Amino acid sequence: MDPADLRAAIPACERGVYFNTGASGPAPRNVVEATSDFLEHHEYVAPVAEGAYPAAFDTFDEARARAADFVGADPDEIALTESTADGIARVAAAIDWSPGDVVVRTDLEHSAGVVPWWNLREQGVEVRVLDTEAGRLNLDALADAAADARLLCCNSITWNYGTQLPIQRIVEIAHDHDTLVLVDGVQSPGQVPVDVGEWNADFVAGAGHKWLLGPWGAGFLHVDRDVADRLTPGVASYRSVADAGADEEDLELAAGARRFEVGTTSPAPYRGLIEAMDTIEAIGHGTITDRIERLTDRLKAGLGDRLLSPREYESGLVTFAADDPEGLVDRLADEGVHVRSLPNPEAVRASVHVFNTASDVDALLDAL
Repeated sequence: MDPADLRAAIPACERGVYFNTGASGPAPRNVVEATSDFLEHHEYVAPVAEGAYPAAFDTFDEARARAADFVGADPDEIALTESTADGIARVAAAIDWSPGDVVVRTDLEHSAGVVPWWNLREQGVEVRVLDTEAGRLNLDALADAAADARLLCCNSITWNYGTQLPIQRIVEIAHDHDTLVLVDGVQSPGQVPVDVGEWNADFVAGAGHKWLLGPWGAGFLHVDRDVADRLTPGVASYRSVADAGADEEDLELAAGARRFEVGTTSPAPYRGLIEAMDTIEAIGHGTITDRIERLTDRLKAGLGDRLLSPREYESGLVTFAADDPEGLVDRLADEGVHVRSLPNPEAVRASVHVFNTASDVDALLDAL
């Protein structure tokens, strides 16, 4: 599959110029069909064939294995979640916090990486916020902040500036102080290659509905195996244990990341996630990166002094200044160009993916 084939398979591209993949990617027909076809099988056929639960659990197993392969992990290091926010919240609930524990986060975090730590205040957990400048993190300040911290939370690609943070180096610094690291990686899979083994973070949360162009409701959480086996999830159910049919006195948590999974959920989005990952790999990360870089260069050149993201290519997220960001977003939508506003900085963000074209970029610049 090439970018033109992908674009032709995305109905949203027939309805307007779409530059908001960083919020929610428009799924192609093959991904939606994989999701809906399995839903029909699960509801129409499986109950009187292999059974609804075996059909679902087979899909869960396949999705874990596919996600693991996609991000360079082992299947027992992957828990299926519903979203990035869901994965981060499950980590926050699994750590045995004590009064005085410290969580460090940057001021670049999405609310998914803010609210779970705010919610721990009643347990006496201190949240320490690292100030950044234009999407850049001072590593010396990080080392100081992490020196007595229990956990550090940061993005792989910042959602508000599109900068790539040096995750491998950040993890090394944190681990030197025995600080756990949770990476909000959702802006990476589908846009850039991800190898969680190279990152070496303790947790990486992601989801399929952004750059992977998958359906809502299918997320994944990578948990280092040694770390997972030391944690007790804050919520547990029959998918969290090794054998749900065991007598109560014989119940034990599943080994590895699967202990973070809970109970009954629709398997259909995970079938869509598998198809979405297959589609991205069919296009190839080299093709994706080259095309996004060319298109973002074109957009940045046209934006001139309004550009707030780095001039040099780092990702498909391009943020630019506007006097009235929300008003501009509404006006552009009326003209068929779809972007989003940001709260910090107060600006507008365009997300450029491989299905976009030079004509899309020109349409945005003309509308501006």
